[in-house]
Amino acid sequence: MARQLVERGDAVALAARRLDQLEKLAADLTGGGAVTIHELDVTDAEAVDRVMRHADAVHGGLDVVVVNAGRGGGGRLGTGRLQANLDVLQTNLVGAIHQIETGLALFRSRGHGHLVLMSSVAANRGFPGGSATYSATKAALASLGQSLRAEFAGSEIYVTTLRPGFIATDLTAGISRAFKTRLRRGVASIIRAIDDRLGDAVVPAWPWKPVTWAMPLVPDRLMRRYR
Repeated sequence: MARQLVERGDAVALAARRLDQLEKLAADLTGGGAVTIHELDVTDAEAVDRVMRHADAVHGGLDVVVVNAGRGGGGRLGTGRLQANLDVLQTNLVGAIHQIETGLALFRSRGHGHLVLMSSVAANRGFPGGSATYSATKAALASLGQSLRAEFAGSEIYVTTLRPGFIATDLTAGISRAFKTRLRRGVASIIRAIDDRLGDAVVPAWPWKPVTWAMPLVPDRLMRRYR
């Protein structure tokens, strides 16, 4: 996303835990958009507020906040993997609320802005086994998006929920290539949905929109294969 946004001239503030990776990325970005990097762990509420407000000041006001931090790595419930599942919750849901809180505080103060929540097609049907907690966090984000769109309806504060299918990133490394969308195409569809201020969007629409329609109809015994 950073690469495509900067290529077209957008200013971008990038935040992540691994500063060395941010530095490598920033050095490789080309285009007209200004880039700043910020070391941040989204599970630290005070750090989220401080860093987001600093980025807001540096860029003269953030127009769009993308709540994108997420991780997998949960375990099957009842098998002693409690901490792994709590870690997923802390990043994907609690960390998201940290970002939403500060982002909306900034937007409320000036009466406009665009909040983007990165959910997943896993929000449409809970995946079993080690993916259960991940699915729950993404369903929670989708629900938050619905609530916030209702709250800000008719205002200049927009809320977009994105439900990506399997896109070729590190997070989907263990999934067959036949089931994944190429990275650049997937990202382009995400950016279009943001630009169009869509409320709730499956990205890319093909083939993932029909897939999300069908997912709730899949019998539980077949879903067990994905544990």
